Amino acid sequence: MKYVLFYDSAPDVADRAPAYFAEHCARWREFADRGELLMIGTFADPQTDGSMAVFTTEESARQFAESDPFVVNGVVSSWRIKPWNEALA
Repeated sequence: MKYVLFYDSAPDVADRAPAYFAEHCARWREFADRGELLMIGTFADPQTDGSMAVFTTEESARQFAESDPFVVNGVVSSWRIKPWNEALA
């Protein structure tokens, strides 16, 4: 089982994200280097559809979100984690 972290973007995401982008990338690289973060990215329209990331554990997804500069600084308006049963790896 994997765990998908969904982000909903704040109304002014395009204006706010650049200020925290480098810190956000550094954070996800830490999780990727440990093998806990498998994929991350925005949907085609991040303002409307947000973004998602796939983690190996629910704990790592929660730890990431709780300390992500995008969450801490209001670039993300809300987040949630859903367990995901992958069918094809």
